[in-house]
Amino acid sequence: MGKEPPLMDAPKLTPARTVARVETRRRLGPDAQVDDKALVFAPSDPALTDPFLLLAEDWFSSPGFEWHPHRGLETVTTVLDGVLEHGDSLGNAGALQPGDVQWMTAGRGIIHRELAYRNEHAHTLQLWLNLPAARKLTDTRYQDLLAAGRPRVRRPGVVIDVISGTVDGVTGPALNHVDVQGALVLLEPAATLRYPLPSRHRAFVHVLAGRATVAGKRLNVGQTAWSDPVTGAGRGSELPQAAPDGDAPTRLMVYSGTPLREPVVLGGPFVMNRRTEITQAFADFQAGKFGRVPRKARLTHTR
Repeated sequence: MGKEPPLMDAPKLTPARTVARVETRRRLGPDAQVDDKALVFAPSDPALTDPFLLLAEDWFSSPGFEWHPHRGLETVTTVLDGVLEHGDSLGNAGALQPGDVQWMTAGRGIIHRELAYRNEHAHTLQLWLNLPAARKLTDTRYQDLLAAGRPRVRRPGVVIDVISGTVDGVTGPALNHVDVQGALVLLEPAATLRYPLPSRHRAFVHVLAGRATVAGKRLNVGQTAWSDPVTGAGRGSELPQAAPDGDAPTRLMVYSGTPLREPVVLGGPFVMNRRTEITQAFADFQAGKFGRVPRKARLTHTR
């Protein structure tokens, strides 16, 4: 008898992720700072969203968010509509257009403001990303990640605008203290996508426009699907996404990151690991250790 051929290892399949839960944003209405506000998700149970803490949607004209401090976290602000004017105690100032992203590392302490340019209109999404204990007091840093200069992955009916991390071999411009992948995804009607994610990441998909199916769950605009880390798998995983047939494209915000699994204590604009550190943050701010509140001048413009 002839010798049987050696058995070949079966090809390893990239595991498809599941959706752990779906949340619907809560509209809160106007307040002293904004014309309207919504909470996409809040830090009611930080362990469920780790390393992410909060995603807030704001529509504002005047006054917006005047000078205020932060410590111990990063804020990632995406301009959806209008123009966002910003400034901070590092001396940064400028205006961001729709699609632009502002990635601010508060670290040991920063003072900044976010206003509608010319007091006209700004519509933003701001994500709070936790910093690990070892980097809570890292140097402050500011990054303008402009839409015009960001790399994109293009597939039939799909555009992935990469902001942070690497998707399909394309790396976004964000410099990171935390292992985070982030992108804005456009799906043409009836398009499908197996979105690649590291298995160790917790991910969320937020529907900015249109409707989507994420790992079999149907989502409408304003809803968010969460997918927890995949255990017992290889390094990679995929989160299936699809847009329904129709006339308008679907737009998604997709972020994922490795959970920090550390205690979280929030105190207003500060995020630390212990209550005593929150107390110290307020004392340091009052003592001027975050720097002076910058000058009040607004960006100049001509009509």
